[in-house]
Amino acid sequence: MSAVVERAASGLPLLRFARADRIFAWRGGGALTVAQFLADVRAAASALPAGRHAVNLCEDRYAFLVAFCAIAVRGQTNLLPSSRAPKAIEEVLAGHAGSYAVAETGRASPVPCIAIPLGAVDASDAAVPRIDDEQIVAIGFTSGSTGHPKPNPKPWSSVHASSTLNVQTLHEALGLAAETLVHVVATVPPQHMYGLELSVLLPLVGPYAVHGGRPLFPADVAAALAEVPEPRLLVTTPIHLQALLRDPAALPPLAAITSATAPLSRELAAEAEQRCGAPVIELFGSTETCVIAHRRPARETAWHLYPGVALRPQPDGTLVDAPYFSQPVVLQDVVELMPDRTFRLRGRNADLVEIAGKRASLADLTRRLLALPGVVDAVALQLDEVDGCGIRRIAALVVAPERTESALQDDLRLAIDPVFLPRPLRRVPKLPRNETGKLSRAAVLEALKS
Repeated sequence: MSAVVERAASGLPLLRFARADRIFAWRGGGALTVAQFLADVRAAASALPAGRHAVNLCEDRYAFLVAFCAIAVRGQTNLLPSSRAPKAIEEVLAGHAGSYAVAETGRASPVPCIAIPLGAVDASDAAVPRIDDEQIVAIGFTSGSTGHPKPNPKPWSSVHASSTLNVQTLHEALGLAAETLVHVVATVPPQHMYGLELSVLLPLVGPYAVHGGRPLFPADVAAALAEVPEPRLLVTTPIHLQALLRDPAALPPLAAITSATAPLSRELAAEAEQRCGAPVIELFGSTETCVIAHRRPARETAWHLYPGVALRPQPDGTLVDAPYFSQPVVLQDVVELMPDRTFRLRGRNADLVEIAGKRASLADLTRRLLALPGVVDAVALQLDEVDGCGIRRIAALVVAPERTESALQDDLRLAIDPVFLPRPLRRVPKLPRNETGKLSRAAVLEALKS
């Protein structure tokens, strides 16, 4: 192994269950072994420039995994913007001096990228690199109460510990022996913390092999599942699961389905279990905490905390602590604690919104509207009604006398993720502010109708 990959002489291994011939991933219809993966990591690490941070824009899940690990073994940090919008990526790059971006070869990217080489010829070296326990291997970004993207550093020891709990939880739920190899197909992007935990970190810390694609349409999901052997784990979201159940495409047998990013109804979970003949496990967590609890919503309403996790209600949400946290984290969620260490969710602070597995802040969306040329005043909010896909869309009022609504939408597409584009975005002469300059939700909703 090259010296550049051997920099960490101590710490936790990059990979557990590291038998060279163990299937690690599925790509292009074929299996890739641990030996091939480690060879690709070595080649990619050698191709990376010097630096401290890299924005990982790989969409192919195997390429993302290789890049994620190559960046880590170089002693650098994966930057994971919450959006692939050019301005969002540029903001993250600008906020980290000397950073660069990576993507798989041949993939169009919104910013210049270093290409990640795959298909290394020499796979004879099966030595597993080690990562310093406290090395920050990733920084995930969310929008906090200030409306600005909030960085959440992830030390290797922390993500390793939380992912090990995911492995234990899933294997127990599936009733599998500790070393049974499970094959993962995921519909969520690897840059999202849920996608990172369940389709990137799982194969690193447990006996899991991941499919390299990100299928979205039901037929594509069925095809991807058919490309991997049993037992199969489908990692998805309520929106994707609903679309899957509304389609007649036949699915291969599943061992389990996991869901996160938005609340999963008991009815949808029960329908999925009946059709697929597999348990649906809902996971609860955040970019700040990673997964901290689970439940089977078809059968229960309460959440089961992971071992060692503690919750304490606070005026602004809930304080969460765990042995692998550097410090406690306050979540926006309000919870009701039970004597048996389960809890029920009782809502969350209204500013944060989640759509299609992605989280944003209404304050941040408003800030980006106000930053557009010609905008004098603006406000964004989430509608109460759901559209045909079951999504509560974002709407906005904008005061911009010299701009058109279509031109504002075009500018906004460069600044935010498409799922958060206001529909509708309505240009008005002035916002319905009261005498103290505040806006009520009712007044904004009324203005949207006029």
